[in-house]
Amino acid sequence: MFFRLLILFTLVPLIELFLLIKIGELVGFWATVILVIGTGALGAFLTRLQGLRVLRQVQADFQEGRVPTDGLLDGLLIVVAGAVLLTPGLITDAVGFFLLIPPGRRLIRKAVADAAARKFGVTRPPVIDAEWRRDD
Repeated sequence: MFFRLLILFTLVPLIELFLLIKIGELVGFWATVILVIGTGALGAFLTRLQGLRVLRQVQADFQEGRVPTDGLLDGLLIVVAGAVLLTPGLITDAVGFFLLIPPGRRLIRKAVADAAARKFGVTRPPVIDAEWRRDD
């Protein structure tokens, strides 16, 4: 786990820096600065919109008496998306925007659920499809 975190916090910023330098060489310094600020501002705006949408979904789940597990995990993923979108870089922006779109969150949510099920040995009960009738 430590090795993965070390790679994440050293290799990713180095790659981000390299990409920003290359883009700066291609389009110029100010265009690169505007790109970084623009993706941060757009990311903050979209994070707010998606966060409010998920908050309404969680509230509706509570009102209907359901446990809002998907909504809570979506909220966490939106917070992560907002954090990485405010971080300068193209890779983090791509990850952030991916987490902001509902199909992206659904994919990550399923992967997290599957990983948790493997780690904790939780299996889903088998579904038995049957027909029945009551004889009084």
